[in-house]
Amino acid sequence: MDVFVIPVGPDRYELYCDQPFARERTATPVRGIIGRLRQRIEDWLRTAEEWDPSSSAGSTGGRLARLHDRVMAWVAERVTEQRLLWNLRRETAVTAAHPDYLSADQAIATIRDALRKDLERHQYWVWVDGVLFVVTFVALGPLFLLIPGVANLPALYFGFRTVGHWYSRRGARHGLEWVQWVPQPSPVLSELRDVVRLTPEVRERRIEDIAARLHLERFASFYDRISKGCL
Repeated sequence: MDVFVIPVGPDRYELYCDQPFARERTATPVRGIIGRLRQRIEDWLRTAEEWDPSSSAGSTGGRLARLHDRVMAWVAERVTEQRLLWNLRRETAVTAAHPDYLSADQAIATIRDALRKDLERHQYWVWVDGVLFVVTFVALGPLFLLIPGVANLPALYFGFRTVGHWYSRRGARHGLEWVQWVPQPSPVLSELRDVVRLTPEVRERRIEDIAARLHLERFASFYDRISKGCL
């Protein structure tokens, strides 16, 4: 697995992974409400990651089709944000590509600092969303049973968030305690330090060029989103 330490401005870094989300593999059949929920959400995640908005008929398919497109776009964005931590759960050795102006020790320190912050954040939100999932499932579940074929959307939403934060929490902890990080300096990544200061048109072309040279298919949209706070 390859992880990239992305400079966003002169003093801020984000971690990025382009590897597709890998779902859990279990030898035993899925049982119980939580197990079925997790399986359904994992199927949803993989579908969202493979979803191509350009092939969608939402613009001509009516209100439900447009709603479906919005939901899939939202889920796809969450997958992009958490792909690294979700995949990190099962890794033991990871190549950490970093700007070549950082030393190996600086790159590892940057990674560990980011993972500690992720662990704290997801530990908090897994409990908050977990409680809200239970509340919406218990309180609203009987109401939706009266309407066959209609999903309990509030419970699905908080269930999705709970599972996502749980995976992210596990990935961050695993990255801190078990993963062996192998630093690899990259001159190409160093070019990103001052990209945020360019005009939008020039910045977009530069990011696409860097993404192509690094062979990262989804990087352009990721950088566009994380860099907005620096503009």
